Amino acid sequence: MNIFFELSLTIVAATVISGVMRLLKQPPIIGYLITGLIVGPQFLNIFRSTDILSTFSEMGIAILLFIVGLHLNPSELKDYGKATLVIGVGQTIISSVLGFFLSRALGFSIIPAIYIGVALSFSSTIVVLKLLTDNKELEKLHGKITIGILLVQDITAALALVTVSTFASQGSGVLQILEIIIKGIALTLGLSIVSVYILPKLENFFAKSQEYLFLFSLAWGFGLASLFNYFGFSIEIGALAAGVALSLSPYSMEISSKLKPLRDFFVVMFFIVLGSKITFLGLNTLLPKILIFSAFVLIAEPIIIMALTGLMRYSKRIGFLAGISLAQISEFSMILALLGVKLGHIDQSTLSLITFLGIITILVSTYFINYSKKIYPFFAPFLKIFERRKINKELTTISNFDVILFGCNRVGYDFIKVFSKLDREFLAVDFDPDIVKELTEKGINCMYGDAEDSEFLDEISADKAKVVISTIPEFDTNLFLLTRLKHKNSNSIIILISYNIDEAIKLYEKGATYVIMPHFIGGQFAAKLAEEAGFDVSKLHDKRDEHISYLKERKKLGHSYPAWNRY
Repeated sequence: MNIFFELSLTIVAATVISGVMRLLKQPPIIGYLITGLIVGPQFLNIFRSTDILSTFSEMGIAILLFIVGLHLNPSELKDYGKATLVIGVGQTIISSVLGFFLSRALGFSIIPAIYIGVALSFSSTIVVLKLLTDNKELEKLHGKITIGILLVQDITAALALVTVSTFASQGSGVLQILEIIIKGIALTLGLSIVSVYILPKLENFFAKSQEYLFLFSLAWGFGLASLFNYFGFSIEIGALAAGVALSLSPYSMEISSKLKPLRDFFVVMFFIVLGSKITFLGLNTLLPKILIFSAFVLIAEPIIIMALTGLMRYSKRIGFLAGISLAQISEFSMILALLGVKLGHIDQSTLSLITFLGIITILVSTYFINYSKKIYPFFAPFLKIFERRKINKELTTISNFDVILFGCNRVGYDFIKVFSKLDREFLAVDFDPDIVKELTEKGINCMYGDAEDSEFLDEISADKAKVVISTIPEFDTNLFLLTRLKHKNSNSIIILISYNIDEAIKLYEKGATYVIMPHFIGGQFAAKLAEEAGFDVSKLHDKRDEHISYLKERKKLGHSYPAWNRY
């Protein structure tokens, strides 16, 4: 079987099995894991090109973390950065220590107990972020705290892997850890300089072409992930840093929406690979210990995080949602265990235990995360012990706008003058990077984006806007926008533009609130002006002087001639 055929069969199997899971109202991740189990060596053994599939899964991780980074504005880190550092470090230490003593109580010797204890302290970055993204909870406070804790865990995991690797190289562990810290500081400083002084000067060039912006995004994300990996860090940390560096860019939302379909495909590959690693060898003898460790991860881990979030004066609800999101062990845990087997520190049965533990906790925590809002009310009365009297209020990021304007050039300019007073409640969207830059410099809340991009419309919550205005001259674009928004929010006011009577009537039939027709509006306005002025020449002269000033202002902005290919 060639690689293409193997991959095709795997995708077909994933589609069928995930379809069954959807009919059963189960999370899609469950379908992907089952697919991996079925096509893997335990059953059909269809996919034998495991290196290719593993590479796909790594690409999915990188893209996922890159997109998450795009949503992490550095200016917001100060609001929760200290808290996540304390919670992340505290949780890692407490979980490792408790896991070690639990392992010893279950009969493991000291070295395997250390490995198991450390493995229990890490949560799965890719699983948690995938589910938080699907549930649109990345921008919420508990989502941000969860991401911060995961970042601390990933850095700790990288240091743990370096420490274990020194046993194989017989080098100085302290020196290697010190070296990786210095490299981390150097990379962070270098990336900060590039993102502040160099990237802003190049962004307009990249954004001139949608294809080139997409290509640049991939090059930037994969390039930095590889660079960080080369210097001893994980791909995850590098990809996340790449996203954070672009988070201040006006094109971050557009980049995010363009990469999401690619992310979804490669992330599916990750879970299929994970499912293919499931083995039933020695399950009978390991089952009691697996169940005990699973209970520790699913129950004790959230309690530890709730206690620490309460200590940092966050509400019991935030602590519960963050804790329940992290109730699984990480892919790093399996990598650490595999390295331990290679070094002879632990045996194959311990590796199998950690692998089984990872699969079980991921399966169960998937339901925890998806149904966390429904679970919380049942536990809320018992969680008061984790909440201080004085708590930090949940910070909310303004992601919903009262008015969204698509197209800011000729016709859109007048709307901007009216609505810009709304500040953050008004969002202007344009496809021209020069216009975006110009409006941003004027302090207008403006974003680069495509009105025909469904993912982008979701990013800006266009369906929740009270008023949506499009001055884009293309009929198909306006029809798509109108149909999509009316399907999700029939009460929204939608104002569109048209230069054709038949097309304007069609837009009205589809539910448009009002359709602007510039040629006819000009005639209507002139007729009304003549009617009001009558034979009073002074009134007409006043209007003439206003109009001349207005035309000169528009000419300075380059709006003198019709530009049918621009908004």
